Amino acid sequence: MFVSIFLYPMCQSKVSLVLQESPRRHAIARCDTSRSTPRISETETEATLAQPSAAVQGGTAPLVQALKSTAAQDVSCFHFPGHNRGKAAPSLLSNLIGAETFSHDLPELPELDDLFYPKGVILDAQNRAAELFGSSKTWFLINGSTCGIQAAVMATCSPGDYIIIPRNCHISVISALVLSGAVPKYIVPEYNSAWDIAGGVTPSQVDKALKELEKDGKKVGAVLVTSPTYHGICSDVQGIVDVCRPLHIPVIVDEAHGAHFRFHHSFPSTAIEQGADLAVQSTHKVLSSLTQSSMLHMARGLVDADKVSQCLQLLQSSSPSYLLLSSLDAARAQLSENSKSFDEPVAMALETKDQLMVIPGLSVLDLSCFASDFPAIDPLRVTLSASDLHLSGYEADDILEEHQIVSELVGTQAVTFAVNLGTSRQDVQKLVQCAKHLSDKYMSANESRFSKHNYVRSPLDKFSVKLSPREAFFTKKRRVCIEDSLGEICGELICPYPPGIPVLIPGEVVTQDSLSYLINVRDQGMTISGAADGELNSIMVCNL
Repeated sequence: MFVSIFLYPMCQSKVSLVLQESPRRHAIARCDTSRSTPRISETETEATLAQPSAAVQGGTAPLVQALKSTAAQDVSCFHFPGHNRGKAAPSLLSNLIGAETFSHDLPELPELDDLFYPKGVILDAQNRAAELFGSSKTWFLINGSTCGIQAAVMATCSPGDYIIIPRNCHISVISALVLSGAVPKYIVPEYNSAWDIAGGVTPSQVDKALKELEKDGKKVGAVLVTSPTYHGICSDVQGIVDVCRPLHIPVIVDEAHGAHFRFHHSFPSTAIEQGADLAVQSTHKVLSSLTQSSMLHMARGLVDADKVSQCLQLLQSSSPSYLLLSSLDAARAQLSENSKSFDEPVAMALETKDQLMVIPGLSVLDLSCFASDFPAIDPLRVTLSASDLHLSGYEADDILEEHQIVSELVGTQAVTFAVNLGTSRQDVQKLVQCAKHLSDKYMSANESRFSKHNYVRSPLDKFSVKLSPREAFFTKKRRVCIEDSLGEICGELICPYPPGIPVLIPGEVVTQDSLSYLINVRDQGMTISGAADGELNSIMVCNL
């Protein structure tokens, strides 16, 4: 029997029709969760789900197992993608990553569940992740942490609501403001000019911002905190939650760099453990899922889970990659199977910091670099400065790269290295040896070098907002030479990337400090993201 029907993207109707023809092939497989008490009270489907199939029952990674079983089927395929389970895979790529990768690049077949309406293996995998990460509900993200941040803001803030955010937030937060129509109330974090690094925000800063908005009669939709920062500096999330909870204001934490915090006693407490309502984690950063895969965790309380799901459906692809989804399931299983996964990485990172700190001319970032009482710094993040050798971060990184040392993040004054589960003893020993070489070479030449790398002035502490990011985004623009942009209202988001912290945000007045900083990092070779003119000879300004 042949059934023809046009139902894109509503594929579930197609599934129900085909189920009548072949119930065995299209039965949705599901593994029972090991959790004794269901934590997803927002949905009513969980109680009526089918029992697990033999194909995936008892597996530690239900989505991975379902993908494996489905790819192994001997079937004639008349579905997408066009490479047809690898049969027509481009040889240039299949020779690089293997034909088997393509055989597992499958669409939303019934046995693989539906990301937006999960009832089978995806729901099971997300439940297992929620249990491991300590949340009441977890969503898998295949558009990175960016879509998690956007969904969190859209689910908590209506157009015109204010949201308190750090001025050193990631660009994804600004895009969330454009999408949601929320208005930012910025908190300026403490800034260390010697390192050109911003820290976290404090409960007292949040409290002050809330009182200022209350005095002006403004409605606050949420507070968003970045913790840890790219450099590993953590804010006192518990203290911020204590400020917000009596006012019933949800706390969102951009925890992209802290997905590993729950898995070693020396790590800082997670945002969810400290009472945050929503926490977005990049599982692909320190943990081992594929790039672009992340998780959004929720604690039961102030936020409507159904609204978060609706926002994610708007923001995520309707054709999700099952390679990305299964990598999240596999990364979770990897941690579940070995509770001591981070023992060795932590030991190596701490030893490496100790060895680097005693090398002449080099410094290692720690909490003493900040006056604020930040509670913790990620032990796996190693940030090194060679400014005493009169080397910028870019120069130090270039020299280390000549010795096959590849860093995670380069700034004007420092270089950051991320230790992770794949870091070896040989890797950290090589880093220390190369750092010693750096010191030996440039310490001896120190007397003849001019100190041209002065402290950097913060581009974040002096700004004037004339339009909200959404207003500026939709306002007509004109291009002006960068020399003529002073005093104009910026019409684009301009930031060095990485780390992806905006120096100019749409709606802000272009200042001399921001221009000087951008020109400085541009001239040192850093990539400028967001500007229509990548060379930054001109910028787009609002045509008011």
